[in-house]
Amino acid sequence: MRDAPPTDPAHKGSLKTIVRFLPMLWPKGEIELKARVIVAVVLVLIGKATTLLMPFAYKGIVDRMSSGAAFALVVGLVLAYAGARFSGVLADNLRNALFEKVGQRAALALSSRVFRHVHSLSLRFHLERRTGSLTKIVERGTKSIDMMLYFLLFNIAPTIIELGAICVIFFVKFGGGLVAATLAIVALYIGFTRWVTDWRAGLQRQMNEVDNKAIGRAVDSLLNYETVKYFGAEEREARRYDEAVGAFTRAAVRNEVSLAWLNIGQSLITNIMMAGAMGFTVWGWSKGRFTPGDVVLVNALLMQLFRPLDMLGWVYRSIRQGLIDMEMMFELLDTSQEIVDAPGAEPLLVTRGAVRFDDVHFQYEEGREILKGVSFEVPPGTSLAVVGPSGAGKSTLARLMYRFYDPSSGAILIDGQPIAGVTQASLRSEIGIVPQDTVLFNDTIAYNIAYGRAGASQVEVAGAAAGAAIDGFIASLPNGYESMVGERGLKLSGGEKQRVAIARTLLKNPPILILDEATSALDSRTEEAIQATLQGAMRDRTTIVIAHRLSTIAEADRIIVLDDGRVAESGTHQALLAKNGLYADLWNRQQAERELEAAAQAAE
Repeated sequence: MRDAPPTDPAHKGSLKTIVRFLPMLWPKGEIELKARVIVAVVLVLIGKATTLLMPFAYKGIVDRMSSGAAFALVVGLVLAYAGARFSGVLADNLRNALFEKVGQRAALALSSRVFRHVHSLSLRFHLERRTGSLTKIVERGTKSIDMMLYFLLFNIAPTIIELGAICVIFFVKFGGGLVAATLAIVALYIGFTRWVTDWRAGLQRQMNEVDNKAIGRAVDSLLNYETVKYFGAEEREARRYDEAVGAFTRAAVRNEVSLAWLNIGQSLITNIMMAGAMGFTVWGWSKGRFTPGDVVLVNALLMQLFRPLDMLGWVYRSIRQGLIDMEMMFELLDTSQEIVDAPGAEPLLVTRGAVRFDDVHFQYEEGREILKGVSFEVPPGTSLAVVGPSGAGKSTLARLMYRFYDPSSGAILIDGQPIAGVTQASLRSEIGIVPQDTVLFNDTIAYNIAYGRAGASQVEVAGAAAGAAIDGFIASLPNGYESMVGERGLKLSGGEKQRVAIARTLLKNPPILILDEATSALDSRTEEAIQATLQGAMRDRTTIVIAHRLSTIAEADRIIVLDDGRVAESGTHQALLAKNGLYADLWNRQQAERELEAAAQAAE
């Protein structure tokens, strides 16, 4: 079964994302973080209590000034007002400082979990994904975590508490009519905000999609920089990028226009509420029911309410956006693994290194079978060469041995143990590979060689470099082993990259070695030099050599010829030539090509 995210439309931006997200507010087994959450909540309540006292101090100042109270009393009320303001700010900032660790730890835990899960997915998943889009999904989802935790705990809940407290104050001081009007306007505001924001969510999702596409195209184009240059396709790539960015620009304009309409509508509703409440209080003052301080009290309370209410619209939009961003990251987590360890899988135990393919069938996609019953054995410590036309399934053998895919039927065994029944980590630890296309990390030569075995010492790295005959080249570099290789190793030549790949495989020191057309992309002189190095690496190891140039595998203990997904011929080099079959035909063609090439060089 392929890796595939859920396709349930209800999953998009639904409450399911919030349900999965809320446990991060209360991290399991983290006593310190839970204590921080509790103290932060207490500070929220203290902050709201002090800010609700501010309007009463303000009312007291106005009323005492109107009645000609003593100067000291008014000054005391002013100090109380200033103290309440400061206490609210102090509580909010202490709350933020305490809670920051909770948010950051949650972001770290989830992003780390996603990163590990993405690495656990199959090769098929990664071949079908754009790297730029994938990293953007993880980046946006991670950034949303801390924001969502903060908003849910410190904006929505406190706003509800404040609204309830203000309604109680209004009921006691001004009667139920003002409470009903306040609740009606708040409900209208929330309803309008949700309706417009839900509409905008579709626009935002569309903007994210075209943004991912633009990023993906840019990264893809830059990763293939040399190919673009080879074909003089800079303008073509620029046009493709312009198309993607143009689509993003149009989506961004629509999104911003919709935001303007949302802000206009919110402002109209809140100002209607302000005008109505203030007008009612002024009317009451004209009738002698309310004091000038009551007018100030209502004004201050409404201003207190408007601030989080205005924030509520932004918070709701942010939460909706956060849900959109996080749902994409949760989709990555929900993507099932195509290749998993069998229940109760044991580590692979390699004693001799014998490899056997037993009637292996495999297809990358339905109706296109690549291997059609391949069977062969590689005795311990011997070499098997696999040759055949392009598309015959040679490189597929290496992918199956690493369990990047599982066979449709049949079995692959190492020392009699079916690899489908052992742990993937133990299987891959016992196999080394020198691939056709060596891709290096954008780090130092030492790092790339040491990648073969975690914790390897500098002496061991230097020994592996010597074994791969690249130590002399490294010594000639100004920075030696600390020389940077560039993105994907582009600062090194093909031969140098191949030697780094050989060195890290030697450092790994696996009992089973796979050489997947390791020299096919090199010139003849470099190939001959590296071939000698590879022969040393093959010594005392069970080796499978996947080759295109037959001259490189003539000394193999055994050769099999794949054709149309089957083993067409099998034997030694001399025996296969004597059969005068497919292998002999391939050999003769390549020899003729080499003779023509030699003649052309001599003519020059």
